[in-house]
Amino acid sequence: MLTRIKDLAIKLAPRLIEIRRHIHSHPELSGQEYQTAAFVAGVLSSSGVHVQEGVGKTGVIGELKGTGNDHRLLAIRTDMDALPIQERTNLEYASRQEGIMHACGHDVHTTVGLGTAMVLSQVAEELPGKIRFLFQPAEEIAQGANWMVADGAMENVSAVLGIHVFPSIPAGSIGVRYGALTAAADDLEIIIIGESGHGARPHEAIDAIWIACQVITTLQQAISRTQNPLRPVVLSIGKINGGRAPNVIADHVQLLGTVRSLHPETRANLPKWIEKIVANVCNSYGASYQVNYRQGVPSVQNDYALTQLLQSAAEEAFSSDRIQVLPEPSLGAEDFSVYLEHAPGSMFRLGVGYKDRTINHPLHHPQFEVDESAIITGVVTMAYSAYKYWMHG
Repeated sequence: MLTRIKDLAIKLAPRLIEIRRHIHSHPELSGQEYQTAAFVAGVLSSSGVHVQEGVGKTGVIGELKGTGNDHRLLAIRTDMDALPIQERTNLEYASRQEGIMHACGHDVHTTVGLGTAMVLSQVAEELPGKIRFLFQPAEEIAQGANWMVADGAMENVSAVLGIHVFPSIPAGSIGVRYGALTAAADDLEIIIIGESGHGARPHEAIDAIWIACQVITTLQQAISRTQNPLRPVVLSIGKINGGRAPNVIADHVQLLGTVRSLHPETRANLPKWIEKIVANVCNSYGASYQVNYRQGVPSVQNDYALTQLLQSAAEEAFSSDRIQVLPEPSLGAEDFSVYLEHAPGSMFRLGVGYKDRTINHPLHHPQFEVDESAIITGVVTMAYSAYKYWMHG
């Protein structure tokens, strides 16, 4: 079966590169993936895969039924949305949409999902169970997985596999990670309320900008002194709104940020911990405050057995020196974690770096590029892992 999968993938390679370049040239933002979804649905239909459109707003589901009696249902999830970034790669197939770019490799993910469906549809008679392909919108705004789940995408699913490109791993290799792969990502809003006054008479006012600075500094210092350093927390304030004029002391400042953590217990304690620090600083200087903490997506926790399945499938398909067991998680976030609340799963890292380049630009960079030979590595890994899933009880 491995030989058949590899041969089919290699034959499909030119078509898959064509598909990837088409998607790359026509990127769409989160929740607006109408053209991409229609294109995906067309490719799936022409491969004999049963298609359901409009799932999770702009998502697509493809279902492929094997001929066996295994009732387990395996889901394979890929995402389709692009980022609001102006592309600066000068590629002939660069984005044709002003200010929108596939800078996170979702064009590659979608292509790998389609390639896996195309390969497995040609060996369906050898599959003991059913596969559901989830083409998800709006991963970049951490909404799409929730939309898909709300529309029944995970009903009866026994396990789910995912993929994400990784420019620091060379094309032809993959990375697997046991346990935590990504961080939980939460949204933070802090409002400092002071009292306005003349810039020349600060003692008559309560300076919300100065107090906001104290809050930011204290939070950053407190992380290193009060949080367990073996359980990382990253708190970044990315936006500050406040003030009306250079000579008027501001009475109102809004801080907006993101909070990343890996451990569920740490995450559960963060809202109270943050509020206590904000309260102490504000009380010291006579200001009042509001803290609004919104939980976003949880941490991706890869299932041990399914990660082992991915690793063994890739080692059989390629060689063990092309498989990296990643020693560290990422503090980036992935709403793949939402699916893991409904079934065990594992996401692997697909190496897309060019071996001969000194710089492979990181994800979300306007010059981010991928070595397209990685697409076949992704398709073979995913398709063979899917086949092996039913072979392992």
